[in-house]
Amino acid sequence: MFPRVLFLLLLALNIGGACWIAFAPKAQEVSRPPSDPGVPALVLLSERESGHSAQPGNAVARPGSTSSDDICLSIGPFQTQSDMRATLNSLSPLVKRIQYRDERATQSRGYWVFLAALKNREEALGVARSLSAKGVRDYYVVTAGDQLNTISLGLFREQANAERRKAEIAAMGFDPKLIQRTEELPVYWIDLARDRNSNVDWRSHVASTVGLEERRFDCF
Repeated sequence: MFPRVLFLLLLALNIGGACWIAFAPKAQEVSRPPSDPGVPALVLLSERESGHSAQPGNAVARPGSTSSDDICLSIGPFQTQSDMRATLNSLSPLVKRIQYRDERATQSRGYWVFLAALKNREEALGVARSLSAKGVRDYYVVTAGDQLNTISLGLFREQANAERRKAEIAAMGFDPKLIQRTEELPVYWIDLARDRNSNVDWRSHVASTVGLEERRFDCF
């Protein structure tokens, strides 16, 4: 008898609790401000930039209004990013707007003097022995790769030295070739806008001006 009464009591309690949860009035949610009064709301960088178009290149422009009195200059090319950044940081406080960009430039890696590839390794070694017999010591028979069986006669930084080497080998009765070796490397430019009456001299803010030039262009 007692277990049955206990069971009915627990069942009644469960039913009552369920009814209370289902029909009890809901507490009104109190909306809270996103931040304390007088404190600006936190805005993510991505949210700030979502409404603005990106500047061309790798821009690090300082805010400033464009004026007809502005003069815009492009300075470069800087061979290393560290040199470019040092100059950019030095000039930033002195100009109205500034940014940098990178380009690809073909640069010389020197000059190569060689004898064109022979039909096979035996012929290449035969020509190498002929060079050695005439007193030539600085040569190398290429044994692999795209230049297989080519006889290298030297790599030169200066074209004049390469020309002398070519003439020396040609005087022995051979037919040497000379080509300039090149590769594409990144270079960096700084674009800046300054007031026409400003006396900012960018050259005084560069460690070395060798190889650098200045170009005028329409302001950004």
